Amino acid sequence: MIAAWRGSERRLVDGPSGVTLRERLDRLLADAPTAYDLDKWTDVYGNDDGIVGELERRTAELLGMEAAAFFPTGTMAQQVALRCWAGRTGSATVAGHPLSHLEVHERDAYAVVSGLRMVHATRAPRLPTAGEIYDLQEPFGTLALELPLREAGFVLPQWADLTATVAAARDRDAVVHFDGARLWECGPHFGRTLPETAALADSVYVSFYKSLGGISGAALAGPEDFIEEARAWRHRYGGQLFQQWPAALAALVGLDRELPRLPEYVAHAKVVARALGDGLAEAGVPWFRVNPAVPHTHEFQVWLPHPPEVLNEAGVRLAEDTGTTLFRQWFEPDAAAPPGLSMTEVTVAAAAMEWTAADVRAAVAEFAGRVGALGGG
Repeated sequence: MIAAWRGSERRLVDGPSGVTLRERLDRLLADAPTAYDLDKWTDVYGNDDGIVGELERRTAELLGMEAAAFFPTGTMAQQVALRCWAGRTGSATVAGHPLSHLEVHERDAYAVVSGLRMVHATRAPRLPTAGEIYDLQEPFGTLALELPLREAGFVLPQWADLTATVAAARDRDAVVHFDGARLWECGPHFGRTLPETAALADSVYVSFYKSLGGISGAALAGPEDFIEEARAWRHRYGGQLFQQWPAALAALVGLDRELPRLPEYVAHAKVVARALGDGLAEAGVPWFRVNPAVPHTHEFQVWLPHPPEVLNEAGVRLAEDTGTTLFRQWFEPDAAAPPGLSMTEVTVAAAAMEWTAADVRAAVAEFAGRVGALGGG
């Protein structure tokens, strides 16, 4: 599969897998001189006067927050944030969503590691409404909102609904934490700047490899005294790494190169999503779903009623036969979904910008033909 992807002349959806260490290093070296002075010293335990400190200051400025702290992973940043707020609010209860990263991808760390508990205002595939926050039957200290909610299709609320939900949490004497791993790409949907969005929350976590194409790493941003406390817990959680300059340098490159382009990616995602839907309909696919039909960010889901091994094989054959990669990998959804369905995530970034709607529809026709040849209908 990786060989087929690498051999493609055109890729609608690209990704970090299938890239050699040499290729990654060459790209970083080519981009780095404009992002940071390479004659400066490497960082040591994230010292403030080095590259990590520069990344923290720049992130805080971009988000309009007082301070930010670099973390090796978003999972660690989230857990530290929730733990700090639990201590400050005196409540170990967090209001979250069952589809959130906290619940789906962190192995219940909030409970196992930090002794916190989660309550759900809604199970619908969207963020909770203000009414649902008011209707929670027990008090909670922190409301955690994932923007966008990935597992539901990278969906976002409307701005008025988001502000109302945040206000409801304040009325319930709770603080608000944004799981903003992909907050960078939310501006076009909200029609607001990053500082305006981040200002709704007491703390915000952002990722440097999601949306920005970095190597790894995250930041937690918020008030100065909160971030100082978070730094202490970062050390206790094992996040005080000796040197982190490669991740920090790649993050600065992403802020320079990818962050300014995200609005055009979001706009083009709407073109791509519509073309995918049109192409699947024209190909006579009996059932499919592009979710959401009009993407809220530059990422969305595509669902088809075939096993993932059939769809993955069709994608490999398309790449080998035509030199075109349309989708990356297909997966079976969780047990809550009906059997027989597969889903893939589409991220519209630099690789997709040269694709017209006609290009997408033509590639879909080729893909659908190979699915049919494999017995997929």
